Parts: sequence; structure tokens; C-alpha cells
Amino acid sequence: MTGAQARGHVLQRPAAARARMPGPLDNFHYWRSPVLERKRLKGRTQVTFVLPENTPEGPVSVVGDFNHWNPAAHPLEPQGDGTRAAKVSLPAHSSHSFRYLAAGDYWFNDDTADSQDDTNSRIHT
Repeated sequence: MTGAQARGHVLQRPAAARARMPGPLDNFHYWRSPVLERKRLKGRTQVTFVLPENTPEGPVSVVGDFNHWNPAAHPLEPQGDGTRAAKVSLPAHSSHSFRYLAAGDYWFNDDTADSQDDTNSRIHT
């Protein structure tokens, strides 16, 4: 990952990503990569999941094993800087599966996650 990717700068989606992510993002030739920000706390890691404010359009939640795949638990909220984010406190030194859920039952992964399994993105704290 380049420094520009880590900071969420506008990038052209590679053809492989377009093929993997059919749905609301298909109409965008350029998009901002999701960003995972981490902050160490006493015995925990605060993870901030960040997406551009309108890509994809409509409400988006981060769902995963840490919130029992509940879409109402962590909706991404507008931040005033053109992004939207949700903060989740996770145990340090753990690994979790997650995905994003957008309007219209559109599920998508985070290409900036630490890893991917068969279906989900993975984050390691």
C-alpha cells in the first residue's frame, strides 16, 4: 500500500477491484479508498472505519463479529471533512472479520484491511 492509499487520497480503482465490487461503486471511475485508523488504548485498540461521505450513497454501517453482524450497532456518521466514520473499541492483539453494509443490502469489503478471507475483510489489532 502506498502512502497515498493509506491516507485515503483519490485513486483510480484497478480493474480487479471493479470486477470484485459490483453495485453502487460501479458508476465511479475514481473513488477514495476506505481507511482504517488505529489508536492504542489501555488493553484495547480503537479502530475508526472511514469512508468518503457519498461513496456509496446512502447509509452505510460497519458490521462484523465484534458487533454480532448487527447493522444498527455501528453506522458511519458524517465527519464534516467529506468523510463518514464509525469508531469501535476492540481488544488488543485480536483479529476480527468485518464488512460494510450499504443501502439496498449492498455488502462490500475494505481493500485496505489487514487481510481478506473467503468472504470478509480482516483487521488485526
